[in-house]
Amino acid sequence: MSQPANGLSRRGALILGGGVLAAPGIASAQGRYPDRPIRLIIPWPAGGSADAQLRSIAELANRALGQPMITENRGGAGGTLHAVYLAKEARPDGYTLGQMHLSVVRRPFLVRTPQWDATTDFTHIIGMTGWLFGVAVRADSPFQSFKDLIDHARANPGHVSFATSGIATTNHLAMEEIAGRERVEMTHVPFRGANEGVTAVLSGAVTAIADSSTWAGNVEAGQMRLLCVWTAERAPRFPSVPTLKELGYDIVVTSNYGISGPPRMDPGIVRLLHDTFKEGLMSTENTRVRGQFDMPLVYLSTEEYQDFIIRRASYERDMVARLGIRME
Repeated sequence: MSQPANGLSRRGALILGGGVLAAPGIASAQGRYPDRPIRLIIPWPAGGSADAQLRSIAELANRALGQPMITENRGGAGGTLHAVYLAKEARPDGYTLGQMHLSVVRRPFLVRTPQWDATTDFTHIIGMTGWLFGVAVRADSPFQSFKDLIDHARANPGHVSFATSGIATTNHLAMEEIAGRERVEMTHVPFRGANEGVTAVLSGAVTAIADSSTWAGNVEAGQMRLLCVWTAERAPRFPSVPTLKELGYDIVVTSNYGISGPPRMDPGIVRLLHDTFKEGLMSTENTRVRGQFDMPLVYLSTEEYQDFIIRRASYERDMVARLGIRME
């Protein structure tokens, strides 16, 4: 496709349209956007569901923007290792972006000295999808149901261990809430990502994994047994597996996420990125990737996603206070 004089592809120029008039910084201060590679930080190790979905989005954006969108895995700190960099160090020029998820929203309420405020220290671009969460054990485990697991934990305090992708992640807090309701003691074993938790369960190092559906392939292969899912309704891929609600817990967890950048990004650049990411999200290619991991579509526009983050931050603050969880 030929490029117009300002350096944007024809599609990009059409997308920006009035955005150039509303945000002249693109034409003057920025010159052309993008005119070099864009970095998308994925705060998990390679191999998980979010990694696969965001890599697909990056590849689709490459084609649309005419510049490489390079993915960079920065696993650790429960998926929040990149947050300080995005909030405080990266330039708001549209060339550094990262996944925004609920642990980033929640963490300031877990620590004595917050390093960022999710409602003010980021530019929230688009809401995308979430996860199918569930609890799975090794196929030869004696636990045939989630009730079996809970009953064993009640009879043997601390004996049941469960893996998650980090301390104070959504799935960790959900398990703590269940344990609190049941008055049982289970041992939490945090990893950098769900794929590492699956490996730990298969090796026998951990009793169960309570995380996103990175375990799905192992369940279908007969290596693991799925005890419950955390969606509002049963997962079509696992129709025989009950939801937490069916088991008597009024809990639904999908932990939707999106893409954000540093604070005070140019509105025209935000609009171009939003439209590019939305097109990728709705594409056949990304729909196929999400389907592989049973990831629901949770699209939110820029304005809707910004409003969601504000409302969710209030919820997370209240939940952390209610559970009394602190990380330092």
